[in-house]
Amino acid sequence: MVKLYANAQLIQDYKIALDDGRAHGLIVDLASDKSKGFGPTSLELCVMSHAGCYATIFALTAAKMRIPLKGLGVKVVAVKTDAAGTITEETFDILVETDAPEDRVNRCHELTLKCPVGIIFEKAGIKTTYNLKRMEKNE
Repeated sequence: MVKLYANAQLIQDYKIALDDGRAHGLIVDLASDKSKGFGPTSLELCVMSHAGCYATIFALTAAKMRIPLKGLGVKVVAVKTDAAGTITEETFDILVETDAPEDRVNRCHELTLKCPVGIIFEKAGIKTTYNLKRMEKNE
């Protein structure tokens, strides 16, 4: 069992300092008439975490599969509805640059879908679409 930690401290208005109990921290902020939005919102941070988790697990999996990555880009668009009050769907656009065969890249992607943050989003019922594209040599 692994324990993860988080601490939140109100700085001012809606600006919150977060840290992981180690040496890493950041600011989340809700832009409003009181605050300028000095950092991402907590919900944006969730989406950023999902993108980061996918990229990390893809890179780890590619290394284990001996797929040489020349580049990897992950862009996520999440939709938050007023009715749900939170994210209801996400679309990932993944750009992979490698000389590895397509079937191996697709297998790497399939294994990457087990990223821990993705599992949380899946269990929350968030519809996620993944668009995997290979970077062409002339792009």
